[in-house]
Amino acid sequence: MPEFRISPGHKTVIGMIHLQPLPGTPYHEQGSFAEILDRAVASAVALRQGGADGCLIQTVDQVYSTEDECDPARTVAMGLITNAVARATAEPVRGGPDSGFQVGVQIMRNALSASLAVAKVGGGTFIRAGALVGMTLTPHGMVHANPLRVAEYRQRISAMGVGLIAEVDSMHFQWFGGDKAAGEVARAARGMGADAASLGRPEPARTLELISQVRRSAPGLPVVLAGHTNHGNAVDLLAEADGAFVGTCLEEGGWGGRIDVERVRAYVDIARSLEAH
Repeated sequence: MPEFRISPGHKTVIGMIHLQPLPGTPYHEQGSFAEILDRAVASAVALRQGGADGCLIQTVDQVYSTEDECDPARTVAMGLITNAVARATAEPVRGGPDSGFQVGVQIMRNALSASLAVAKVGGGTFIRAGALVGMTLTPHGMVHANPLRVAEYRQRISAMGVGLIAEVDSMHFQWFGGDKAAGEVARAARGMGADAASLGRPEPARTLELISQVRRSAPGLPVVLAGHTNHGNAVDLLAEADGAFVGTCLEEGGWGGRIDVERVRAYVDIARSLEAH
């Protein structure tokens, strides 16, 4: 299993794998799990073939708990998918990244313990935390971070080698309870064990401002774009960030569609061109 890393000077491209509702959730369609797993594997293979550095397997279950908890069936399903993806992408691709394909886990909204367990046991290399510090208001209620619980569990299952990318200002997390700059949130998240910060807004100028805040307040902490990136704005945004979670622009027909290898290659080519400067 490759180690989690975001190397200086390398623009890390992580493609999104959006899952249909899993077993143990209200909107899961009986009998659909095999298709969900197969599609996830096919998406990961397409990302690997297109030259991406990794993928993030993300639950899209429509309704979520705001607690750090996960239905057992949902956890098992995520583990099986993660393991299948890790196995399918283990072999290096000719001309692809040398450091190994990164497989990330995000069980939304904030099931960090289950995400850590799935990544550790299933062959993942990192997780994405919706709320590692502070709290954020979501359509499903208030999500309260519990960094002590995360740190204790991460240590208990020997998952310190599993990377932790923390949201600091994005579609999934915005600090609730007064203004706090993204840089301050990132600094706090790093103190709680984060290996990188994830941020991004629909407005590119605002995203660039957030990146600058993190650079000032948490120097050395890698910054990953939390979506809102595409082939049109990648040059400007990736020039300042260390990597990106990339979704809709790689999918045929928009969000949730099949990942197109050529679209992946085109985005990766942009990222690699920035490394030469």
